Amino acid sequence: MKVYQRYIAREVATAVLLVLLAFLALFAFFDLLGEVGSLGQGGYKIQHAFVYVLLRLAGRAYELMPLAILIGTLYALANLSRHSEITVLRASGLSTGRLLVCLCQIAAAFAVLTFLIGEYIAPPAEQAASQLRLKEQGRTMQELRSVRNLRSGLWVKDERSFINIRVLLSDKSLRGIRIFEFDEHGRLRSFTEAAEGEFAASDGWQLTNVVRTVLRDDSASVDKLAEMTWRSALNPEILAVLMLSPDRMSLRHLSAYTRHLSENRQRTNRYDIAFWKKIVYPLAGLVMVALALPFSAGHHRATGIGLQIFVGVMVGVLFHTLNGLSSNLGAIHGWSPLLSAATPSVLFLLAAALMIWWVERR
Repeated sequence: MKVYQRYIAREVATAVLLVLLAFLALFAFFDLLGEVGSLGQGGYKIQHAFVYVLLRLAGRAYELMPLAILIGTLYALANLSRHSEITVLRASGLSTGRLLVCLCQIAAAFAVLTFLIGEYIAPPAEQAASQLRLKEQGRTMQELRSVRNLRSGLWVKDERSFINIRVLLSDKSLRGIRIFEFDEHGRLRSFTEAAEGEFAASDGWQLTNVVRTVLRDDSASVDKLAEMTWRSALNPEILAVLMLSPDRMSLRHLSAYTRHLSENRQRTNRYDIAFWKKIVYPLAGLVMVALALPFSAGHHRATGIGLQIFVGVMVGVLFHTLNGLSSNLGAIHGWSPLLSAATPSVLFLLAAALMIWWVERR
């Protein structure tokens, strides 16, 4: 790497990291304020709120990375332009294309960092944060009912069985389990109700206080069992992903849960979009540096850095809004998952290319 490349990389990387830290501090403050209302519920205290907010910072960093790259690059390039360093580099033969390649190399490093955070750090940290909050508040995971918007609890399909779980505890044990088993003709063949369920890796689920009703063509039998083994594709790993929104899941969990839904003939569009979004989103940093480049190409030394940062914030907010809007519209209308995930980045990349072309023609 040449001297000027190392210099630009250092300036841009430093600015991006400073902007990211500033955003994380701001969002951590607001998240902590949001937890004030929950203090005193059960054993939930201020120290638990601090830990909860800290555990969520990885997810915040993943979300904010493209915006930090855009604003950090804008700030660094504006600083270089203000001190005529960009002018000197261009007079020495540095073209816009070579400068863009240099910036893309920096953005590629941040793209790798974004992917690693989103895949290996943020999902377990978010899950640990949710478990901590629920445990200290002495609450069960009743909010999982919002997955299906049913007051009766969580409903899951497993082959020809429909499972209703009233309560899922933070340790993945189950309370209030009902299992409806149907035959190949769609007729109800058995109904099992259990008070509790614990997962054993070798044997499946161990149900306790079980009442099992078996329906036959002309009769029915009811058995009461202290314990019963229940084998199902449903396992704690699949239940764990339900603690997170699809955007916060790892690719491994998204793939496993999508496969489970497909095997049970359920819609997977929402999770397919989240899967492709996890792949495309880290590449948004490359788009952001391309957007930042035209603002430094005019060499307007009198242009305030504050104005450029304001423009960067507005562009970043617009990108974040379109990113969420595209995913939601794709899930509602059944668009191609890859198209729904990639459309905002492609549109902003085209806008960046048009801006660079217009600046170069002046």
